[in-house]
Amino acid sequence: MIVEVVIVAAVVFGINLLPAFGPPTWAVLVYFRFRYGDIPVAVLVIVGAGAATAGRFVLARAFRRFGRELPAKRTESLEVLGRALAQSKGGLVSTFLFFVFAPVPSAQMFEAAGLAKVRLGPLLAAFFIGRLVSYSLYVGAASAARSGLEKLFQEGLTSPQAIATQLISIALLVVFVKVDWPSTIDRLRAWWAARRGRPKPPPIRDSLMPNPPS
Repeated sequence: MIVEVVIVAAVVFGINLLPAFGPPTWAVLVYFRFRYGDIPVAVLVIVGAGAATAGRFVLARAFRRFGRELPAKRTESLEVLGRALAQSKGGLVSTFLFFVFAPVPSAQMFEAAGLAKVRLGPLLAAFFIGRLVSYSLYVGAASAARSGLEKLFQEGLTSPQAIATQLISIALLVVFVKVDWPSTIDRLRAWWAARRGRPKPPPIRDSLMPNPPS
């Protein structure tokens, strides 16, 4: 069984390294549930969630490195966003909400997180817990889906809805990179301050600048 578990982990890890158009991990786990019936469901789910999380982590780190190749203006903009999220009152919560509820699939979510250099720990933890739940549901109900497994793969890869979702996600990632985040954050902060009757806050770039040497 150890060999089979290693194969499952390697395949799921590889799938979650793909920046786009990868097959749904839950469908792959359902396939392995039929292929290797001697692997307990709990082991399959935990290994699948762990390998998927590891794959997304490496993907995010790769995009963090790729971000260094972007023009300086884009790099600074994304770094301002990452620092603003990290230093906000909500800190980890705001980072979690921004990326988890962003209208992009998990691959693009982690790509964006890598580009913005946000802390990956909270996102990875949320991703792992969420996948434990969703994979448990899918793999646990695998017997009911067995007859339609081929259809599930097709819907996850080649259906017009799946292709459109991936293309829209890639477009949103491009927009995410091109947005002038300092200006956007300044406008949002000014709007929020005006609603609360407070003075306009200083530019976010100024508040995030390191203290000059004395």
